[in-house]
Amino acid sequence: MSILNRNATWPAMRIAVLLVLQAASSASAQIVATPVPGDPVSIDSGAVSGKVLPSNVRAYFGIPFAAPPLGDLRWRAPQKVEAWKGVYHADRLAPECIQVLRRHNLNHYFGEEATSENCLYLNIWASADAKPGAKLPVVVWIYGGGFTLGSSGMAMYDGENVAKKGTIFVSFNYRVGILGNLAHPELTAESQNHASGNYGLMDQVAALQWVKRNIAQFGGDPDNVTITGQSAGAMSVSALDASPLAKGLFNRGFAMSLSMFDNRFKFPALPAAEKIGLEVQSALGASSLAEMRQIQADKILAIQKDCQLGCAGTISVTPDIDGYVLPDTVPNIFAAGKQNDVATVAGFTRDESSNDLRTAGTLEAYVAAARKLYGDQADRFLALYPAKTDEEAKAMGLTAAREGLVEIGTRNWAEAQAKTGKAPFYMYMFSRVHPFAANVEFFDNPQKIGAYHTSDVPYWFGTQDAFNKFRTTRNWTELDRALSERMMDTLVAFARTGNPATPATTWPQWKQDAQSYVEFGDETGVREENRARLDFHTPANVTPSTPRVSRD
Repeated sequence: MSILNRNATWPAMRIAVLLVLQAASSASAQIVATPVPGDPVSIDSGAVSGKVLPSNVRAYFGIPFAAPPLGDLRWRAPQKVEAWKGVYHADRLAPECIQVLRRHNLNHYFGEEATSENCLYLNIWASADAKPGAKLPVVVWIYGGGFTLGSSGMAMYDGENVAKKGTIFVSFNYRVGILGNLAHPELTAESQNHASGNYGLMDQVAALQWVKRNIAQFGGDPDNVTITGQSAGAMSVSALDASPLAKGLFNRGFAMSLSMFDNRFKFPALPAAEKIGLEVQSALGASSLAEMRQIQADKILAIQKDCQLGCAGTISVTPDIDGYVLPDTVPNIFAAGKQNDVATVAGFTRDESSNDLRTAGTLEAYVAAARKLYGDQADRFLALYPAKTDEEAKAMGLTAAREGLVEIGTRNWAEAQAKTGKAPFYMYMFSRVHPFAANVEFFDNPQKIGAYHTSDVPYWFGTQDAFNKFRTTRNWTELDRALSERMMDTLVAFARTGNPATPATTWPQWKQDAQSYVEFGDETGVREENRARLDFHTPANVTPSTPRVSRD
């Protein structure tokens, strides 16, 4: 008997067809054409098997590192995975943590992913020569997205090419937005730590704990772990540096753009965060925390402010200084010498910062912007950033915006580590502008964005081809490929030894008396920071107005 009845209505026929296709797709997804020799691998929750990629890298996708944060586990610390019997087939990426969808016309759109509150899974790319006891360096990736979105499954974050260079690359999902960061008086009351919020940061800690317990089974060294992240992921690196919960879970940090030392970003203290939680409860029309745990996730997303979609929603929820995950602000923890003292690389892209100085098109507009931003310090600013023509004003505006926003945040981190830590600190700037295809159009104008926020990531991971997944948006050149190889080599060198220098790339430490960094761009080399200008931008001197920073 046919599954489709000739007299059935079209909607019913359509549903039947979709069910058949879905069943066929599910069946084919269960087949692993190239299983890993020697699998399954035994981990603390059961046996797991993966697949061999065409590059001979061994991949394990979608391994649970914590219990699904559903029902009563919503807004709780991640819980232990329930052990399974049989073999878990880790052959496909898991859903991203539920979030608003991205614009489709971003310059780095890679397609939609499945999304769910059941999202605490991780992925492993293991070098072809990885085996138990190999003790290969481990690189753990933390995605960005303003703590409101992001996914370990994004094509730009694929770990295959870094793994090919003799590492174990791990990525994972963590909760974001209201579902990842909500603080609330009832949550604080039910917590044995008398804290609430920061569930996404706790997910990050749980993933690192999983790596510590299990990564040796995949050939990794649990005592040689480098955490790396970009944007909110880089802020997370600095937060994990400061968190006592992460002590002993990683050995180095590699931060791409932003940190909790940036003058612009301040997490609220717990009482202020709890007030925001009460605003969320009121907006949802709930009478209690128990009722909030029963509300559909899409209704929660509807009230969440997110400027990826024209600032839809009304309420912004971020991590907080909860007294548990973060006992104090990150700068204060460093000032007290209580940070996890690890070797660190931190950097930024040349054009990711924007304010009225950068967008000033004339000398007159540049001077006006300086007086608006710096008030009675404007004359001092203009002496440090002089301009006599419109063209000079445009160039100086770009430099001043970068140095006064993202670059000073990176230097704040370097200075904090130099004052109370012993481990070395290295700095970089990425200045290469992507070779955009002719006539390609995006929401973020390719003719104006320059070396934009996130533009360095595909070079660190060798994932440039992901940008041409749906259409040709970049015409990559041999220079881009060579620069990517060079940058990947420094990342791998740092993961192995704690020093990012390679035979091709000299990379001195940042020191108080030698404030140098490496520029990766059309020309790569060591540069010196302008101390007088950066001193002007220290928090004690000025607090520039809120900038416009591209969201990844």
